[in-house]
Amino acid sequence: MGRAAGPFSALPSVAAILASPELDGAPHTLVVAQARLELDDQRARLRAGEAPSSDIIVRVRARVHAALTPRLRRVINATGIVLHTNLGRAPLPEAAARAVAEVARGYSNAELNLESGRRGGRLAGVTDHLCALTGAEAAIVVNNNAAAVLLALTALARDREVIVSRGELVEIGGSFRVPDVISTGGARLVEVGTTNRTRAADYEAAVNDDTAVILRVHPSNFRLVGFCERADRPALARLAQARGIPLVEDLGSGLIGEPPTAPEALGPERVEAALADGVDLVCFSGDKLLGGPQAGIIVGKAPLVKILRHHPLYRALRMDKLGLAALEATLALYRAGRAAEVPARALLARTSTDCEATAADLARRLGGCEVRHDVGFSGGGALPGHPLPGWVVVLPEDLGPAQRVARQLRLGSPAVVGRVADGRVLLDVRTLLAGDADDLVRRIDQMRAASVR
Repeated sequence: MGRAAGPFSALPSVAAILASPELDGAPHTLVVAQARLELDDQRARLRAGEAPSSDIIVRVRARVHAALTPRLRRVINATGIVLHTNLGRAPLPEAAARAVAEVARGYSNAELNLESGRRGGRLAGVTDHLCALTGAEAAIVVNNNAAAVLLALTALARDREVIVSRGELVEIGGSFRVPDVISTGGARLVEVGTTNRTRAADYEAAVNDDTAVILRVHPSNFRLVGFCERADRPALARLAQARGIPLVEDLGSGLIGEPPTAPEALGPERVEAALADGVDLVCFSGDKLLGGPQAGIIVGKAPLVKILRHHPLYRALRMDKLGLAALEATLALYRAGRAAEVPARALLARTSTDCEATAADLARRLGGCEVRHDVGFSGGGALPGHPLPGWVVVLPEDLGPAQRVARQLRLGSPAVVGRVADGRVLLDVRTLLAGDADDLVRRIDQMRAASVR
C-alpha cells in the first residue's frame, strides 16, 4: 500500500515553479531563493490549519519583482515636516542634483589639480565657498555633523577634559548623545552648572591645566523655558582665549545667511554669528537648514582646522565625490545670492497664505476634500517649539479607513507619506515640491478607480 499523501503534497516543487513561463527571464538564483521563501510561508499556513494559496506562482513573481525594486526611492512628502529625517531631510537644489549627475556619469578631478596636473585636495571646491560665506579662516568637511563633533574632540581633546554645561548634554535622533561622543573621542567629560542654569563663571571655575576644549552645544530638538540661563557666548570666547583653550560649538542644524523664517529663533544658529562672537571652531550639518547633502561642516581658526585635517580619523569620515559635488553646488547658490533656489529654504519660507492657496487648488483638483488650517514644523532638530502655520487637505472618508488609505499611499508609485489624525488622512501642502500635486491627483484617481472595480 502506498503512503497517504500529506497536506504538503499539494504544494509545487521548486523545480515546477522554475519551469513556469511566468518566470521566464528572471534570474535563476533569485527565483530559487524567493520560491523557497514562498513555500516556507505556505507550509506555515498549512501547519496553522489554513488552506494554501492558489496563486503561488504569482506570489513568487511578486517576490522577485520586489527584490529587484530599489528600496531607496522617491517619496512625496505631505507631512508638513520640511527636514524630515525619515524622508532624507533636505531635498537637493536642482543645481546640486545636476552636479551630482555630472560627476557620477564619468570620471572627475576629485583629487586632481587640473591647472598643475598634480594631485589636489578634494575639499578645494567647498572650502573657498565656506570661508567666503562665513568669514572663517579655514574649513573642513566630513560625512555628517556627528562625525564633525567626534573628529574635533578626538583631535583636540583625547585623554584630556572637555567642559560642557549640564543643560547641553543632549540626545538627538538615533541615540546620538553628547557624553557618548566625548567618551568615544577618548576625552573626559566635565559637567558644569545645572540643568536649567549655567553661567560663564561655572566654566571658569572648572578650567584647569588638563582642560582641552570648552564645548557649547545647541539644544537642537528641545527648548528650555522658564527659570533658565545659558552662558553668554562672547563671555565664553573671552574665557577660552584668556586660558588658551579652544571654544568649539556644535550648532547642529546651523544656518548660513539670513533666516528663511522665524528670525528670532534662527538668529543664534547662524554660523557667521558664532564665529563673530569668537568661537574657534563651529560644527554644523549640511543637510538641514543649509539645504544641501548630508555633511558635517567645520569652520574656524586655521591652526585648529589643520590639526583636524591631518588626524587619521579624518580619512575614515571624509565625504565622497558625489556629496562634495552636491555641497559645492549648494554653497555656490548661496555665494551667488540665489539661496532662494534651495528647496528647504523655500519650503520654510512659505507663508500661511501661500499654503492656503495651494491647498485650495489641490482640494479642488482632488474633489470631495476639505481644507483645514494646521501647522508644520522644520524638523531636523531646527526651530524646536516653533510651529509653521499652514494648511492641509483632508482626504474624504469614502476612500476607506484612514490607516488603510495611508498604507496604500505609501506603497504606491511614487510613495506618498502624509499624516493620520482623528481618523482622517491629512496632506500638508507646505512640503510639496514641483510636480508633486500632479502625482497626488493621479494617485488618488487610481485609488478611486480601484475601489470602484
